[in-house]
Amino acid sequence: MQSAIINLIADKLKLNSTQVTNTIELLNQGATVPFISRYRKERTGSLDEVQIQEIKEQNEKFAELEKRKQTILKTIDEQELLKPELKARIEHCFDPVELEDIYLPYKPRRRTKATMARENGLEPLAKIIMKQLERDPEFKANQFISNEVHSAEEALSGARDIIAEWVSENERARNIVRKGFQLGAYITSKLVKGKEEEAAKFRDYFDWSEPLKKCPSHRLLAMRRGENEGFLRISISPDEDRVLENLERFFVKGNNSSSEQVAVAVKDSLKRLIQPSMETEFANLAKEKADAEAIKVFTDNLKQLLLAPPLGQKRTLAIDPGYRTGCKVVCLDEQGNLLHNENIYPHKPQEERKMAAKKISSMVEMYQIEAIAIGNGTASRETEYFIKKLRFNRELRIYVVSEDGASVYSASSVARQEFPQYDVTVRGAVSIGRRLMDPLAELVKIDPKSIGVGQYQHDVDQKKLKSSLDSVVELSVNAVGVNLNTASKHLLTYISGLGPQLAENITSYRKEKGMFTSREELKKVPRMGPKAFEQAAGFLRIPDAKNPLDNSGVHPESYKIVKQIAKDLNCQVSDLVRNEELVSKIDFQKYITADIGLPTLLDIKKELLKPGRDPRKAIKVFEFADGIFSISDLQVGMVLPGIVNNITKFGAFVDVGIKESGLIHVSEMADRFISDPNEIVKLHQHIKVKVKEVDVARKRIQLSLKGVEQ
Repeated sequence: MQSAIINLIADKLKLNSTQVTNTIELLNQGATVPFISRYRKERTGSLDEVQIQEIKEQNEKFAELEKRKQTILKTIDEQELLKPELKARIEHCFDPVELEDIYLPYKPRRRTKATMARENGLEPLAKIIMKQLERDPEFKANQFISNEVHSAEEALSGARDIIAEWVSENERARNIVRKGFQLGAYITSKLVKGKEEEAAKFRDYFDWSEPLKKCPSHRLLAMRRGENEGFLRISISPDEDRVLENLERFFVKGNNSSSEQVAVAVKDSLKRLIQPSMETEFANLAKEKADAEAIKVFTDNLKQLLLAPPLGQKRTLAIDPGYRTGCKVVCLDEQGNLLHNENIYPHKPQEERKMAAKKISSMVEMYQIEAIAIGNGTASRETEYFIKKLRFNRELRIYVVSEDGASVYSASSVARQEFPQYDVTVRGAVSIGRRLMDPLAELVKIDPKSIGVGQYQHDVDQKKLKSSLDSVVELSVNAVGVNLNTASKHLLTYISGLGPQLAENITSYRKEKGMFTSREELKKVPRMGPKAFEQAAGFLRIPDAKNPLDNSGVHPESYKIVKQIAKDLNCQVSDLVRNEELVSKIDFQKYITADIGLPTLLDIKKELLKPGRDPRKAIKVFEFADGIFSISDLQVGMVLPGIVNNITKFGAFVDVGIKESGLIHVSEMADRFISDPNEIVKLHQHIKVKVKEVDVARKRIQLSLKGVEQ
């Protein structure tokens, strides 16, 4: 059975069965996706983390299907109806839809019209009519009149109810209707009567219909939200006449009165039983597909956000801007520790500009500030303008930083643990500064759903969303690696093989024993077993370790090979690091063993040349256009610099320096067809856009990339 599942996964993902088999074996042994993709390339044929994650998800789906099969087999067996051929068919079924169709006739069900007809002794009449040989079914029905059945018509009606149920439970019938839905189902949305005013935001869907297979994910999720909020009625239906014709062709075999009774039962079965069931099935499938697309948009955006360029370890002054309550200012050292905080009031109503300027200059001097981070919320542009007008005695770079999720962090238990003596305003400003220094390290403290990227995040399957987002965070953290001596427990939690408890134990060990001097010392951390060490060690860096490999992506299991290479070249391991001349002399083919192949050796080569390389790009300063502070400052035709701050399936939103973000619809991204906005733009990319349309009343801005030179 397992080999069949492996072949199905391999076919679906276009991989060979050995790759799938070995990957599943590694996962079953407790290996994580980042570890397998980075350190077990020989076993997997160099599969990347996306492919390994797909194998993991497919394997989990088949495991769930196997559980469902066992439940079905047990239920049928308890009814003493489990014949060998039925058992074999269920065991060898790997399609969940087909499995439920097989199970349907045996499924325990509530009392139905057919159940009552059987109780009234009408099943023999139904069988006679179904054979379609009886020319006078009404005459035959008279034989079934009883205390419960008062007329021939009542008997025929009950018999038709039984036939309708047989039709609805027939696999061929269900596949005929299913095919009708697949080929020609339409999704239709109608306004619930009397809800016109309340449902204003869903006005596009008050009377909407389109082929289901052409309905994009964002539109389907929008309609479903309208339905859930009680404003819209959604239906999915096929070409009923064609479907009924195909069903009758299969079930109606003669041209007599019995055949007419069967035709009536078939029509009833379609309308009352099969079609509602299929509508639910296709609604669920469409929702599942829309969820998958929306979740992919979210995970793609989150990955880009987490891997945004870091400023690095620089002394930073961070400002959370505001008008009436002032701007909260904090000063952070190179590690992001809070040195000082206070308020300034450069804007109306107080407008204490001279005092604010004096305080900023004093803090920059006193704390030797190297960079300034300004949150992009309320009063951001005015604060940026104010800061840029100041003159400092050193070169300072000024960055505008996304505030999305900062308020969530500042009120969280994580923030309270870090800064128990400070209020939410201080914590929020600290988060803004730290996001500039290391976006990844700060954003892992916030629920990804609060970061403000994606579309319809509250409408998708929350369990799948959380699983996908957690996976992206884990892959991103391990792709970068972390400093074992400075990483927070929140960051360490996502390191391969660790989790919350070991992350807590590592930070406690640091407090008690001091900084780690080697990866080997990790083994002294309570509950750090061999498996956890194996999974985690390669992703943890120790910058000042005695062994330079401890600050690289070379796994400790490969240290002996590097030592052998150094010995053969008559030098020390430290001599190999960043030494292109020496590394070029290594014949890596000589060091291939049964366990370590060329892929691992080439990774070692890369690490020797650039140990602990950070995959993130260098940070760039960005400046918005002068004189643009509100939507009323925009004019059609203007070309403005902007930052992509969200990407959806239908386009990208761009911050042009005002409160409202503008939308570049996917049709305005290029002079060719674009199916995915990620083909053209990336999150936080600096671009130039043309203002196409401004709707001040609805606060909507339409932008375009067409004809704009980047």
